[in-house]
Amino acid sequence: MAPSDKIAVSLPAGLVRQIERERRSTGETRSAFVQRAIRLVFSEQDRKKRAAEYIEGYSNQPETEDEIAAAEAAGAKLLAQEPWE
Repeated sequence: MAPSDKIAVSLPAGLVRQIERERRSTGETRSAFVQRAIRLVFSEQDRKKRAAEYIEGYSNQPETEDEIAAAEAAGAKLLAQEPWE
């Protein structure tokens, strides 16, 4: 097991009750539940950051008309191969 540090946090009573209900339903320890919740927050922040970078990249260098036409042609070719019955 990786080394761990302990921290103490204060939470509103209602939030603690919600945590307890959820962690009991999943069978997790409090530590495991809090770790999962924190990882989800970081994962969502990372997803938003990557999406913003993707949008910025396309804003700075949008697709050319030729690239759009090639993508549409490839998509049409693939769709034409599908059995639409």
